Amino acid sequence: MRRTARLLTGTALAVGAAGLAASPAYGGDSGILEVYPSTVVPGGTITANTAACGAATGDASAVGAGTFPLAPSAHEHDLIGQFRVPPSAQPGTYEIVVKCSGGRQVTGDLMVTLTSTKQQVQPKGSVKTGVGGALGTDPVQTAAGVAALAVAAAGGTWLLHRRARGDGI
Repeated sequence: MRRTARLLTGTALAVGAAGLAASPAYGGDSGILEVYPSTVVPGGTITANTAACGAATGDASAVGAGTFPLAPSAHEHDLIGQFRVPPSAQPGTYEIVVKCSGGRQVTGDLMVTLTSTKQQVQPKGSVKTGVGGALGTDPVQTAAGVAALAVAAAGGTWLLHRRARGDGI
């Protein structure tokens, strides 16, 4: 029984030590490259950041932007860099690569579209249905309509009150 306990304890310590030895010297090990915005029109500026390595260089040549530098950001252990998507870029999904100084690579996807998703156009004006409105935007007509509704409501209330008392109409 003691032998089994020693064997399990020794295995647990060995696994723990191996885990500590394999952990990176830098703080984060997210292993991802964040590309913001992830959808862009040609000519737009992209920000790429990662916590996967201590020093790195970005490669956006797939979209035609070439390499770009990454520098430490305000967030601890993060690297950040920017590049501009060329105006001649074609629509599609492109892989952006960051090559760490230790040989590791992290990637992120960038989608180039011809229409911007940031600024959607809101409809303006009215729908031509042929029905038309009861009141226009003229303040005099609006006041006349409100006065007509008030007179109708007062007359209806008066008639209902007389009927309830039994006076008839």
